[in-house]
Formats: sequence, C-alpha cells, structure tokens
Amino acid sequence: MKLHTINTGNFKLDGGAMFGVVPKSLWNKQNPADENNMCTWALRCMLVEDGDRLTLIDTGIGDKQDEKFFSHYDLHNMQTLEQAIKAAGFGLDEVTDVLLTHLHFDHCGGAIQRNAAGTGFEPTFKNAKYWSNQLHWEWATNPNAREKASFLKENILPIQESGQLNFIAPHEWIRENALPGMDLLFVNGHTEAQMLPILNYNGHKIAFMGDLLASSYHVPMPWIMGYDMRPLLTLSEKEKFLPWAVENGVKLFFEHDAQHEMATVIQTEKGIRTGEFMQLSDL
Repeated sequence: MKLHTINTGNFKLDGGAMFGVVPKSLWNKQNPADENNMCTWALRCMLVEDGDRLTLIDTGIGDKQDEKFFSHYDLHNMQTLEQAIKAAGFGLDEVTDVLLTHLHFDHCGGAIQRNAAGTGFEPTFKNAKYWSNQLHWEWATNPNAREKASFLKENILPIQESGQLNFIAPHEWIRENALPGMDLLFVNGHTEAQMLPILNYNGHKIAFMGDLLASSYHVPMPWIMGYDMRPLLTLSEKEKFLPWAVENGVKLFFEHDAQHEMATVIQTEKGIRTGEFMQLSDL
C-alpha cells in the first residue's frame, strides 16, 4: 500500500461557525480570521494505492458551481483533481474507487463534473465505484432545512444516475475491512452516518478525520463546529475516539487544517491534545 496526499486548494469559512461555542479570543490565536471573520481551511483528500485498487477518499469542492456560489468561499491556491492526481503519478481513469466520507459540497463536489458539451453532469471518474451508505444517502437527498445548503443535487444525484453508486452497510462504530485494507469509523454528530477510513500503513495506523475533527484545533473536547447537526453527540464521539487513538498510537490526517496535515494525539494534564505534527510523505 502507498498513500498520497491530494491537495486541491484552500477556501474560507466563518470562524464562528467553524469553532462553535469557543470564544473568538481563543480560536483566533489558532487560526486568525480576516476582516470578514473568515478563516482559511484546506481541501485535502487522500489517494490510496493498494494492489490493483486506486481509491480516492473525498474529492474536494470541485469547479462546476457558478461564480456567485464560489464567491462566498474565497477559493485560492486551487488545482483541479486531475492536476493533483496527475502529480501523484496517475490519471482520472485509473481511479477504481471513490469513498465519500459524506456528501457536503466541500467533500464531494469534485466527484461530478460538467460534461464536455456543458449540457449536464457526469462522474469525474468514469471507471470508479462510488461508495456511500444508505443512511447518509437518504439523509442527503432528503435534507433538513438547516443542512440543505450543504447538499447540492448536482453533486449527488448524478452519481446514482450513472449506475456507479455503491453502498457500505453502516455500523455502530468501526466496521473492519469495510473495503479491502480499510476499516471505517461511523459517526453521526456532524451529519448522519459519516464514514471515516482507518488504514494500516508502513506500521502506522492512520485515521482520515473528515469532519469529526476538521483540524488539529478541534482536538480539545469542547472545540466542536457550529455546523454539526448533533454537537453533543460529536462530543461523545470524540470522548470515545480520542482515548482509543491515544491508546493505539493513531495518527490523524486532517482534511481541512491548512497548517497541519497530520498529527499524533497525547494525553496531557489538560486532556488529550495534539502531539507531533507530520506529513504523510514522512511515514
């Protein structure tokens, strides 16, 4: 197995929304906001090369929405998935599997692209199986009013229409070998049935954190996003996951942390905190 970091760029989100009840006097020291209270975040994916399988975990924000939509997020340092995957030594048509942790637009936008004629949409990865789960798919295609703006039909429905959609059965915690060589952690605080890959790589256990821990700043227990549908459930999931990660020496891979790609977690007098920072290429 070989893992590749796929960086598709940066975007901005409101700092208050990203840090929930944590006061700005605290979070602004970690990720300083601009004059509009917006902080910079990464759009970081992972490519898993394992035998004859090439699995992409999440697909970034994509490029098919209009200028007005993207103006809300100040996209910068952007590159397309095709460019990022080419930099890792592969082409789009070589991707065999696309695992979508959940279907919010900043995680699945790149899964679908406009067709060559500009008349409709098609899968970006024509030879790949796309993986979600039944619970989250139903949640995303029949969204609640609070979360509706994060689920864009053009990102989601063409996956099913293409015939490339596949479901993984949800589990109450970790489903072992949900895909070959990959366990999945199921969590429900941020959104229904988010599924986060856990991989054994070069003697290291690596957890792709998605939006359970959007960044290294979200490791302390109360640091929970305002975007989470069930913040108290997120808290309980962190209280279960983080001690397990400490005990098992798990390294966390952050999808949205613009400064830190990965970190260990350690037990301190103040609770569980980040330990050593690193990059996937260091392992």
